[in-house]
Amino acid sequence: MIEHQVRVHPSSARLPRAEQLAWKLAAVATDGGEPDAESAAMAVNRVIDNAAVAVASLTRRPVAVARAQALAHAATPGSAVFGADRRSSPEWAAWANGVAVRELDFHDTFLAADYSHPGDNIPPLLAVAQHTGRGGADLVRGIVAAYEIHVALVKGICLHAHRIDHVAHLSAATACGLGALLRLPTEVVYQAVQQAVHTTTATRQSRKGEISSWKAFAPAFAGKAAIEAVDRAMRGEGSPSPIYEGEDGFLAWMLDGPEAVYTVSLPEPGEARRAILETYTKEHSAEYQAQAFIDLARRMRDKVGPPERIREIVLHTSHHTHHVIGSGSGDPQKYDPAASRETLDHSVPYIFAVALEDGTWHHERSYAPERARRPETVALWRKVSTVEDADWTRRYHDPDPARRAFGGRAVITLEDGTVIEDELAVADAHPSGAHPFDRAGYTAKFETLTEGILAPDARDRFLAAAEQMASLDPAGLDALFPAVDTGAVDARLPKGLF
Repeated sequence: MIEHQVRVHPSSARLPRAEQLAWKLAAVATDGGEPDAESAAMAVNRVIDNAAVAVASLTRRPVAVARAQALAHAATPGSAVFGADRRSSPEWAAWANGVAVRELDFHDTFLAADYSHPGDNIPPLLAVAQHTGRGGADLVRGIVAAYEIHVALVKGICLHAHRIDHVAHLSAATACGLGALLRLPTEVVYQAVQQAVHTTTATRQSRKGEISSWKAFAPAFAGKAAIEAVDRAMRGEGSPSPIYEGEDGFLAWMLDGPEAVYTVSLPEPGEARRAILETYTKEHSAEYQAQAFIDLARRMRDKVGPPERIREIVLHTSHHTHHVIGSGSGDPQKYDPAASRETLDHSVPYIFAVALEDGTWHHERSYAPERARRPETVALWRKVSTVEDADWTRRYHDPDPARRAFGGRAVITLEDGTVIEDELAVADAHPSGAHPFDRAGYTAKFETLTEGILAPDARDRFLAAAEQMASLDPAGLDALFPAVDTGAVDARLPKGLF
């Protein structure tokens, strides 16, 4: 790996393109190497994972809205849309499919200096592959390249400290993945990266307070913007340059300012792209930093006994977990029984309370309004708080993936003064966890989430195609969209503009 130092430069310095981060990202994407077997296999896993959560979300209102918008933008050859029998323009198909993938907060994650869901790169890549007649090998190459860039940016540049939403890294990664998919010149990808970053820099209010459905739309917007940026760059249009290092650019005014120096590590020319192997998916439909706490609650349940015996629960955890999904956020909505699903899946006090009561977690039942409003649940929920623990913060940022931890320690005090403690560093499904996800795990998740939605033959056709993804011809990519009863997923929606 090469460690690239990134800082602000005055316009008078005329920073050469080859020294700009956007160019270095584009150069990695256009290096021309093919993924190794492990990375290619993980790309297949993530396509299966995305399809599982997309199909499970098809009847949800935000997904139906995005689908209706996409279907108003037909194109030839166009791109497939989950839950539809017509094709749409690729940027709109990416929009609809991106919302479907993100709606349940149930696909893959990577946490480091910042947050990310690298699987959000896949819908725009798949849409463009279909529209441009690329095959499975091209798609795999694009996915692996996008993950490589996404992970590098998330490791090197923290957006959250400045309340910038993490989709700014996503759009850069998607532009790079599209460059690898289409084998575009480095110059074109360089311009597209800069356009994409410039147009997708937004605040984190989408994940703060009363969280709305925009949390699902935000990454889809970034993917759509990246496709449009690539299209403009292919037509010869330029960009705000240098987008990262410019004196009025991203680092200078959105992040740490003119004196800051960031380190972004990227592979050398010809080095294998293996960052996708550092990422991980979710066993439970909730913010990733709550995954280990769900498993910990299930493990502690028998020791604790009836929840009404509990006086207090304190979760000792990292800075990020405490401030983003814990009581350190200062968000009263995280304790509100009338809060939206999007808010509840970012409330570790709610999640721990329900997991402790139920001993399980379900992507719909655990968030049902009647579930959140149970008096006994509300009483327990309000006994849960989080505190930042310096050791858990250090472990969260450990440079060694094998030692990195995203969990914490639960201290439960009963009414009689008995204290019950336990801790869990990573979720059971994490690569370092008790039951790491493998291909069988991804397949089982797909089968569980699509039960009652997909016919068995449709499910089997999809899984067979996904297993052979790298060898699919352009027409074969259609099989990555399992057939559903479109009438069953149609929804009555207010009329929009389209």
